[in-house]
Amino acid sequence: MAISSAQALAWRLGRQHLVSGAASAADVVRRLVAVPAWSGDADLAVRRRLTDPVPDAVAAAVRSGDLLRTFAFRGSSHLMAADEAGVHLAVRTASRQWALRSWQEHYDLRPEDWPALLDAVRAALADGPLDREAFAAAVTAVPRFAHLGPALLHPSMTLLKPIAWHGELCFGPSEGGRPTFASPSASPAWRGLPALDEAGPRAVAGYLGAYGPATRANLHHWLAEGLSAGRRRVERWTDEVLAGSATEVAVDGQAALVLREHVPALEATEPADTVTLLGGHDQWVLGPGTADARVVPAARRPAVTRGASLVLRGGVVAGTWAARPGAVEVTWFPEAGAPPRDALAAEAGRLGDLLGRAGDLRLTTG
Repeated sequence: MAISSAQALAWRLGRQHLVSGAASAADVVRRLVAVPAWSGDADLAVRRRLTDPVPDAVAAAVRSGDLLRTFAFRGSSHLMAADEAGVHLAVRTASRQWALRSWQEHYDLRPEDWPALLDAVRAALADGPLDREAFAAAVTAVPRFAHLGPALLHPSMTLLKPIAWHGELCFGPSEGGRPTFASPSASPAWRGLPALDEAGPRAVAGYLGAYGPATRANLHHWLAEGLSAGRRRVERWTDEVLAGSATEVAVDGQAALVLREHVPALEATEPADTVTLLGGHDQWVLGPGTADARVVPAARRPAVTRGASLVLRGGVVAGTWAARPGAVEVTWFPEAGAPPRDALAAEAGRLGDLLGRAGDLRLTTG
């Protein structure tokens, strides 16, 4: 089957709830797989995709346990749906980073120490969230781990990351702006970590469900680079999914993968010039990667990588925006053609509502 890139992106806009909204914050994050929690635009990324974008939608989903904030892709914190988070955390453990000689020497922890360390973490968080100092005190009360206090309190949180990948730690509610740690198992939706051989193909299929049609390079960006899963593993998992639930299509002549169940809807989708305003570091561009020129024109990649707020036209980055007093200022890229003023004004109005500061469209070209 041959389709155009414009057709594929129009279909992807719908899959990512950017044409019609989702019912809940958990539905949005589950579809996107993960939303960067380190970005100041995380709340906007989710609420822009909701039918009813109430201001506390994300916070309420975290409080209920439907969403977890944990370490995941590229070593940074992400929002993930609690019922699916274990799939990608399991994939992240594939690298066994904690078993590297440098890690063993730096932390004085051997691979065989990790089951006991995870037991200590589990016991520390059994009665609810703890602030960093109380958490470190509880873990270091175990004699074998008494030396880990400075590492557990280090601002980088490096030692905490593989503990989170094992599904034993996530972020709890902030206390006075200071982080706390909790157990993912406190969420009623938590399902634990599946076996790696199950998690890998599920991660591939989950990616195709949101970011398809996708190339193998896209999958390597997402899983091999984003989760350090290893290129050979990702190739094997991709082949397994391709032999079962996925098929290959040609997007502007380039081979790409899509789930078989989505082929009829993809074929029926017409290209569209839909205008969309998104925050910086949105998964629309982070999912396929800013190097994917079908989504991010090569000349505009530096600004997008730095986190510029995005203007899309038909799913392709066509400009940037910034909220100013009394206005939403849009800088339209001249290579994107004549700016669709009415559509931009409508999106600026929607954005103003989400930000709680309505303003008029101010349009420049550059």
